[in-house]
Amino acid sequence: MRVLVTGWFSFRHGEATAGDVLSLRAVAEVLRAAGVPYEVAWSRGFRSDGVDLDHAGADTYTHLVFVCGPLHGEQIEALHRQFATCRRIAVGVSVVDSADPAATGFHRIVPRDAPDVPAQVDLAALPSTDPVPVVAVVLAHRQREYGDRGRIDAVSDTVTRWLGDQDCARIPVDTRLDAHDWRHGRTPDQIASLFARMDAVVTTRLHGLVLALKHGVPALAVDPVTGGGKVTAQAQAWGWPAILQPDQLQNEALERWWDWCLSNAGRKAAVNAHQTIMTEGLRDTLTNAITGR
Repeated sequence: MRVLVTGWFSFRHGEATAGDVLSLRAVAEVLRAAGVPYEVAWSRGFRSDGVDLDHAGADTYTHLVFVCGPLHGEQIEALHRQFATCRRIAVGVSVVDSADPAATGFHRIVPRDAPDVPAQVDLAALPSTDPVPVVAVVLAHRQREYGDRGRIDAVSDTVTRWLGDQDCARIPVDTRLDAHDWRHGRTPDQIASLFARMDAVVTTRLHGLVLALKHGVPALAVDPVTGGGKVTAQAQAWGWPAILQPDQLQNEALERWWDWCLSNAGRKAAVNAHQTIMTEGLRDTLTNAITGR
């Protein structure tokens, strides 16, 4: 017995969702526990390892297992033709039309939902997941006031390319408020609540740094202005060390401060910065400036 595990994540023009891959993990765990050899077919647009479905031969496998998603369309019908000599099984799938050739081509279907069949819990509920840091990403927009010193595009490209390789859940956050677009906060309290729940913040924006430290959350700050601009000045005001300049954006420096921000030392430093700034008389300074006292 040799199994090829497929899904919508296998097709050249398919897609991989978290639910797809978690369901795949559930199937893989069962096959490993049973001692059954298997391979996974991945779309080359998503992963370069595994089996290339376009070049997979039916004579290599005894079984084909299709995981998750709807049983519908020409791509699944083509699977039946390509693997006609294999026993074909669909698990954790949605059957919209029991007479659809994409469904009738399987020898056995274990659906999550199908006509006249009680719904079953989706396979994505089975495998465990490993928690990773949840990180807000706050990027500055073009700042004309800095003229030729501004390096926003280059800095954003470098930071986001590096960040894409880190094992974390990235949450893009724009501090701009908008009363009409649900993707933006309507009030500063809504934005601040996001920062308060983060494990860390990566930011090229002044208020990304401020709102992180305001809530005792470590921030890896990058100033997009050559020679230092307002982000550097704000880091100095808070006594915050995790600040990089445009000419310091080597992976080694980014990773060093990234590790520190996610460490107990980084969290403690952020909490200390928050407590210090709250006791340094900022409110009194503001009051005196406005009232003339």
